[in-house]
Amino acid sequence: MVCSCLISSLLLLLVSSSISPSYSFKIKSASFLSPKQVMTPGSVTDPHLFDIDFPRGHIGIKGFDAEVVDEDGNPVPLHETYLHHWVVHPYYVRKGFNLSQLDLDLPRNDLLGSSPDYIPIRNGGLCGNRVRHYFGLGSETRKTSTYVPDPYAIEIGNPEETPDGYEFKWLLNIHAIDTRGVVDKQGCTECRCDLYNVTVDEYGRALEPGYKGGLYCCYDKTQCLVRKGFEDGDKTRTLYLKYIVRWVDWDSSVLLPAKVYILDVTDSWEPSEGSTGDIQEHFCHVEYDVEPCTTSGDGCVDVRTKSLMIPFNGYIVYGVAHQHAGGLGAALYRADGEGICSSMPKYGNGHEPGNEAGYIVGMSSCYPKPVKVTYGETLTLEFNYSNVVGHTGVMGLFYILVAQQLPEPESSLQAHAKSVSFLALLAVTVVVVVVAVVVLIAAVVYRRQNREDGYQSLST
Repeated sequence: MVCSCLISSLLLLLVSSSISPSYSFKIKSASFLSPKQVMTPGSVTDPHLFDIDFPRGHIGIKGFDAEVVDEDGNPVPLHETYLHHWVVHPYYVRKGFNLSQLDLDLPRNDLLGSSPDYIPIRNGGLCGNRVRHYFGLGSETRKTSTYVPDPYAIEIGNPEETPDGYEFKWLLNIHAIDTRGVVDKQGCTECRCDLYNVTVDEYGRALEPGYKGGLYCCYDKTQCLVRKGFEDGDKTRTLYLKYIVRWVDWDSSVLLPAKVYILDVTDSWEPSEGSTGDIQEHFCHVEYDVEPCTTSGDGCVDVRTKSLMIPFNGYIVYGVAHQHAGGLGAALYRADGEGICSSMPKYGNGHEPGNEAGYIVGMSSCYPKPVKVTYGETLTLEFNYSNVVGHTGVMGLFYILVAQQLPEPESSLQAHAKSVSFLALLAVTVVVVVVAVVVLIAAVVYRRQNREDGYQSLST
């Protein structure tokens, strides 16, 4: 009986050892709050917040989600506080230097430019002048998937890449508009200059003739027009951007790096003789106006396209677009019309946070079978907006993640697991054979002894 149980146990071990284990990413998650933002009806907050809380070390980002919450942690609906956008990007800062010492009156492009004390880390996209962030969305943030597909991750904090004498940190920009009691919610969220009574930008420079609305009219501390009497009483509230980061400790044996690229449909780049498509040839306007159509009906769609030469090689493994209200979707495709990725808006139809009627509350994310793109290839962006009514300051950004390599058909982890499994199988097989032989010998000896002890001669 003991031998039988032993053999059964060994056989069970044999079966279990022959099954290759599958790797499971040990994803960590942490929730953080931005510094508080104090808002009143019609007010705008648009600060740059340096050295925000963030997971430290050499890690791989698997997702980044955010939303506006109040002091009690309750989600705030878009029809009360409109989240125009939030963006996050990493940077290096000289050790011991307090970045807040920078002269914040400098134009934003200078503020975010390199200096002996500050080195921005830009995404790999083509808009080096303004679109530099790694992560960022707007009103759609609650219902847009930012998950990075396995086995990819956005590699962050590699100590070998940090310049001597510098530290790796993160910057957050929150652009939110309090629309409680305003005269025109859509006009406020689209930053129409007349509603903000603005004629100069945040640096005191006169706006260009014909500029009707956009980022230059709803900067930090500006005020959108509120209905008469609504400003009576204290309606001050304190809000935060709550952001959740998902990450894994970096392990190059099982993770493949994916790099962030952001493309902009307002990019001014045009092909020319000798053009390489390099970042220095691009200027991105970030926003544009959608003029109202002269007809009515379903045909009122503003279509904007932009063809861009791609100055990199790799495989697209994720994509998502950023649009404002009125957006009808976006797509990325090859020059021959072959589709690569599309991203469609989700509009709310209720009142509660995440389902606000009239607002884009999510964008569909694209997880294509890895699509290979090659240096010098032309890809085309297309953004569609309804122009039944006009819109100011809309955006057409397309985020993609590009991996430099694909996983092996059989990863090193799986190969190792199979190797270990084979050795375990061989060892258990040997043990089973030895035990079986021992049991067989013991049985033969036992039977022989029983026969000898009970033998009777027939001749007597």
